[in-house]
Amino acid sequence: MRVIIINGPMGVGKTTLGKYIAEKYEGTAFIDGDWCFDIHPFVGNCETKTMAIDNILHMVDNYRKCSICKMIVLVWLMDEQWVYQKVVGGISDMGLEVKSVVLVCDKNNLIDRWKNDKKCEWRSQEWLEVSLKSLLFFSSLENGIDTSDLTVDTIADMIMR
Repeated sequence: MRVIIINGPMGVGKTTLGKYIAEKYEGTAFIDGDWCFDIHPFVGNCETKTMAIDNILHMVDNYRKCSICKMIVLVWLMDEQWVYQKVVGGISDMGLEVKSVVLVCDKNNLIDRWKNDKKCEWRSQEWLEVSLKSLLFFSSLENGIDTSDLTVDTIADMIMR
């Protein structure tokens, strides 16, 4: 079984792409890492990230055991190497194939996507600034796809090849 990990800054389109792939390919489970990290108020420290990783790996393992599931798409912002390594290592330890991609786009595209997202209640100016600052980091990672001028369908095809 294959697990596709989609990483990148807030607002770049990870969730949109992950849901698109899950809907397009029968038997695909969709996991949004934020589901496993939903604490109010939000606290992003080592303890809560470790808990989220554990929750993600439990979900992956349960889908792995499901005869209906053929593939898993995991979307989550992983901006610390230790987080990424624990997720990938845990999935690999289950004997699953991991394909990891990092979505990036240019600054203007990120701003446009952010402002056009009417579904997410935390699309504030403060979080936009945080996301814009993270673009340089995510652009430096391996397996990056610049999604600036690409459609969701095109990006999905690139990943599935």
